[in-house]
Amino acid sequence: MVFDFSGAYNVEKNTQLENFFSEYLTRTKAKKETTIPDSWNEAFRYLASYLQGLRKNRKQVVFIDELPWLDTHKSGFVSALEYFWNQYVVKMDNIVLVVCGSANSWIQKKIFKSKGGLYNRVTQRIKLEPFTLAETELLFKSNKVKLSRYQIIELYMAMGGIPHYLKEVQVGKSSIQSIDEICFSKDGLLYDEFNQLYPSIFNNAENHLAIINALSKKPQGLTRKELVKSSKLTDGGIVSRTITELEEAGFISIHLPFLKKKKDAIFKLADFYSLFYYKFIKNNRNMGKGSWEKICKTASYKAWSGYAFENVCFAHIAQIKIALGIAGIHSNTSSWKHIGNKELPGAQIDLLIERDDHVINLCEAKFTKEPFLLNNTYAKKLREKMLIFKEATKTKHTIFNTILTTYPSIKNEYHLEQIQSEVTMDALFS
Repeated sequence: MVFDFSGAYNVEKNTQLENFFSEYLTRTKAKKETTIPDSWNEAFRYLASYLQGLRKNRKQVVFIDELPWLDTHKSGFVSALEYFWNQYVVKMDNIVLVVCGSANSWIQKKIFKSKGGLYNRVTQRIKLEPFTLAETELLFKSNKVKLSRYQIIELYMAMGGIPHYLKEVQVGKSSIQSIDEICFSKDGLLYDEFNQLYPSIFNNAENHLAIINALSKKPQGLTRKELVKSSKLTDGGIVSRTITELEEAGFISIHLPFLKKKKDAIFKLADFYSLFYYKFIKNNRNMGKGSWEKICKTASYKAWSGYAFENVCFAHIAQIKIALGIAGIHSNTSSWKHIGNKELPGAQIDLLIERDDHVINLCEAKFTKEPFLLNNTYAKKLREKMLIFKEATKTKHTIFNTILTTYPSIKNEYHLEQIQSEVTMDALFS
């Protein structure tokens, strides 16, 4: 690593250049240029001169983080970077230039899809995804944090697999204590994170927030038409671009319902923290110490935890397929909804797996502290839902009821009659 520099959020070009020059002075031991560059072209000339004086018999890495933040208004940053690459770096085959950025849409537009001097220059792409539950567990073990898998899932439902958030969990604290301190304490990282999150990633984040706000009110998702109406935005190119940017950054997900066309796609808020913020943090930040301990005893929490666990399952479809023994069978994951009519009442299935071996798994997620007990009422509900699904879709596939649980459910007569397969939370950690 011969040069390591990061852009700063929401500061002017001159400040960015000062930060750049500070790193330059450190690397050159102040033995080369001694005045702050007044443009990015000059800054990159400084850098090129420094690199040319290094050893040529080994790889040298230049690492620039938060690249989008350097591209301030009329800064000329991108054109200077293009010139630096084409005029200097390509002639020094020992230089590896690594650039990163939280603003995925900027990286896509200005780097991957560049029509200028950076066209077709990228040799490797790495999209950093949130940690899975397995990776989250490894992070906690590395940090000496000892929690049950149930409590790890509780934390995951509140903040997702974002390492920057998860590292705030302290040794000796339960999931309830950690959520309370990180999300509801004024000193907690996630107490006010939401207000900085979207503006730091997107330009003109008002449109992005309008869509996020609309989706937060409908956990089951909205069609594009419903989303445009709820967000009060004008349908067109701006909405399309905003949706694309949010999807590329992982904040929303797009689902095609079973047997439906692309125009019927459902948009859902996929970011765990944003969902948690709207549901609990936004209106409960003044409750004081012990906020989360009080909230998690309410009926509102119970309803939310069921949906949040369902989202955790959606994020671990690959692990679910492994547990079901169908990882090697091509399958499609979707949802399904039937609006009631004179012949059939309404029904909804939030997760189904359609397999190429002519089987469909209808999945039910149950987040419980104790082993799940399937009673007569719920068994009747499952029978009716399966019947409505068969009749409404006219499918010829074999239908399996699959239950996704925290702990293994009790195998009573109703379970043995209605449930063909079960996946517990341990499988999600594989």
